[in-house]
Amino acid sequence: MTGPSAVREFPLPDLGEGLTEAEVLTWLVAVGDTVHVDQPVAEVETAKAVVEVPCPFHGTVTALHGAPGETVAVGAPLISVDTAPARPATGFAEPGVAVPEARGSAEGGGPVGGAAPEGTGSGAVLVGYGTAEERPRRSRGARRAPRPPRPGAGAAPRGRVPVVSPLVRRLAREHGLDVAAIAGSGEGGLVLRRDVESAIAVAGERATPAGAAADAERPGVERIPLRGARRTMVERLSRSRREIPEATVWVDADATGLLRLRSALNEAAPDRPVSLLALLARFCVLGLARFPALNSQVDADRAEVVRFAHVNLGFAAQTPRGLLVPVVHDAHRMSARELSAELTALTDAARAGTLPPGRLTGGTFTVNNYGVFGVDGSAAIINHPEAAILGMGRIVRRPWVPADAPDTEDAVRARLVTELTLTFDHRVCDGAEAGGFLRFVADCVERPELLLGDL
Repeated sequence: MTGPSAVREFPLPDLGEGLTEAEVLTWLVAVGDTVHVDQPVAEVETAKAVVEVPCPFHGTVTALHGAPGETVAVGAPLISVDTAPARPATGFAEPGVAVPEARGSAEGGGPVGGAAPEGTGSGAVLVGYGTAEERPRRSRGARRAPRPPRPGAGAAPRGRVPVVSPLVRRLAREHGLDVAAIAGSGEGGLVLRRDVESAIAVAGERATPAGAAADAERPGVERIPLRGARRTMVERLSRSRREIPEATVWVDADATGLLRLRSALNEAAPDRPVSLLALLARFCVLGLARFPALNSQVDADRAEVVRFAHVNLGFAAQTPRGLLVPVVHDAHRMSARELSAELTALTDAARAGTLPPGRLTGGTFTVNNYGVFGVDGSAAIINHPEAAILGMGRIVRRPWVPADAPDTEDAVRARLVTELTLTFDHRVCDGAEAGGFLRFVADCVERPELLLGDL
């Protein structure tokens, strides 16, 4: 006699950094396959990175919850595995007599249940899910915890509106929708994300003129879903515009000396090159030590400005997944060469989709070189919840009169000039401090030799 089925559902684990969902990119197994403990079963994309998800069970795959391109909420089933042993069960069966299961058959503690052998266990630990001590077994009369909702159930009961996740509530709140007025399609009337998105679409159709709606459906009109990192960036930038009263100041700077210094540094150590962005980043770190108000953020709930003694430097990186802002932690402890190496490593990881989620959060100040796009300047959007972002435009040859030049026509020279812009949160400081910081960085660009000991 074969033992009873022991199908176990492995939910999408908590991937850290406050992430609430992930998009299934690729399944690495199929229904009917045998999986082993710690074997990657799916590749998913979060708002932070692309990661492989290992399964903590050994057994046969019975179901995959979600097709490629679909979004799965944290805690919702990702894969189902039958962990029942293939061999016949020992002992005897008698009506009314319960035969105890072998240790590990239900909780993954031993080989009978199809999990890791005794004394080993799963080694692949994701944030919020991983190897744990065996939990006490539930009694037969204990009430099972409700499973995450699935589509296709009836209407919601009266009373508090059931919602599958805080993300769904936030989505409804951001679009001015009352979840109590939305019909849930999940089990027990649960309001799922698709229900809120449908309500948003209906509200949009009501607010859109008929002509505009028709134009959107014409041939040749492309609709591009906002997913993963792109959607996160959209939400962050939108929040920045809503909450931060920003102001922008800018100044032209003679970058001839900056380029000369970079050439000299790279000639001295060609195996450890220094980029312009790294030099600019180093100037910003030195400036933040003199003007700490810009290395802060506003805690609106407590009506406080939070200033940081450390500098976690974010920088804009264009990737195939959209614009990302990797963060160099403790940038104030690094030299220009160390910063350059870290910027390069993080940029490569971001473009390859292997950047850990923790390297995309925690920034206190952002620097950007948008001169690589061939533009002179930009009134950038602050990377919420930071308080400032500094950028450098393209370096071009222009007529220039040095500040200490004599008042004659002969003082005009052709110099390599760039525009520096600083966008700052006016709640953390006034224009005097912001202007002082920007002027300090501009002075560093124009006369970097004065800072050689600090580079």
